[in-house]
Amino acid sequence: MKNLPNLQTLLLVVVVGALAGVGVFKLAAAGKLPIKNSLPSLQVSDLGGKTQVIVKEENAVISAVEKTSPSVVAIGATQRVFNPFDPYATPRSQSATIGTGFVVSDKGIIVTNKHVVADTSIRYTVVTKDGKKFEIRKIYKDPILDLAIVQIDNDGSLKALDLGDSSTLKVGQTVIAIGNALGRFTNTVTTGVVSGLGRHVVAGDPFGSSSENLDNLIQTDAAINPGNSGGPLLNSSGQVIRVNVATTEGAQNIGFAIPINAIKKISDEFILKGSVSRPFLGVQYRFIGKDVAILNEVPQGDYVQDVVPGSGADKAGIKPGDIITKIDGQPVSDEGKITQVISSKKVGDSISLTVWNDGKDRNMTAILQDLPNQ
Repeated sequence: MKNLPNLQTLLLVVVVGALAGVGVFKLAAAGKLPIKNSLPSLQVSDLGGKTQVIVKEENAVISAVEKTSPSVVAIGATQRVFNPFDPYATPRSQSATIGTGFVVSDKGIIVTNKHVVADTSIRYTVVTKDGKKFEIRKIYKDPILDLAIVQIDNDGSLKALDLGDSSTLKVGQTVIAIGNALGRFTNTVTTGVVSGLGRHVVAGDPFGSSSENLDNLIQTDAAINPGNSGGPLLNSSGQVIRVNVATTEGAQNIGFAIPINAIKKISDEFILKGSVSRPFLGVQYRFIGKDVAILNEVPQGDYVQDVVPGSGADKAGIKPGDIITKIDGQPVSDEGKITQVISSKKVGDSISLTVWNDGKDRNMTAILQDLPNQ
């Protein structure tokens, strides 16, 4: 019984401590105490008597989507369809959403993928989030990037998106994709992270009749489905940092996008002049890496598969079977080196090339020509 006062004292301390803790919690919740913590901050909103709690990171995504989605559009295609069983029947028009685009200028200039608007026999339209429909009256298709710029007569309702800086991207950074998934689900939003940078992809159609090499792509696990092509990949501030371009057949959670920095120069020129001029060497090539070069006892570089007749490369004397080992004095040490150097030049500029064939090096100079619009 001698310990009874001590037990009473202990019980009193516990009760006082609990009451004090409740009081501190209430003051902190009311914002009257300067208490900091490392947990995500919460935003509490009242929706018709229902309380909704939004984590700070989620709020950033919601804000970015609300800011940008009115400037993300669907690219539609309309073509004449004939009845194969009745050759005398009147052909009918059939329309479908085939891709996505986003506004880069209030003048009605929209960026999408080249493969979205590749068929010259089809009439293309733009449909906005609120259902407005515009005819596409001008198309520029870039032969190097899977990129197209289209122009419509904007009625003032479409606003340009803010273009970010794709050179500052980090692996693990949050990204947001907006597009018309499967051509049916308009303004679908998916989120993910930057999974990798500087990827090289050979993109082609399902039948293998055409393909193109795309360099310096971002890899993301944000879901990119058919119909998302040409849509923006955004950072959490709502800036466009890449253009969604491709998925990988047979894989999950792998999508690719073109860096916006490679597009800014092209879109700016189109906005200013209504056309684009791109420097063009005129070779089709395949990169030979270090391991393959050692195994075949050849130098590392770009193996020339074909040369465009009349191009700067043709006039300089480059032949199929040559290996370009240097361009402007820089070793061709990676897949994107030639593209990188040429993209920094202008039409009419000259470039120096070192070419290897049959154990001998040749030095030559090529004049870059204007790349024709495809």
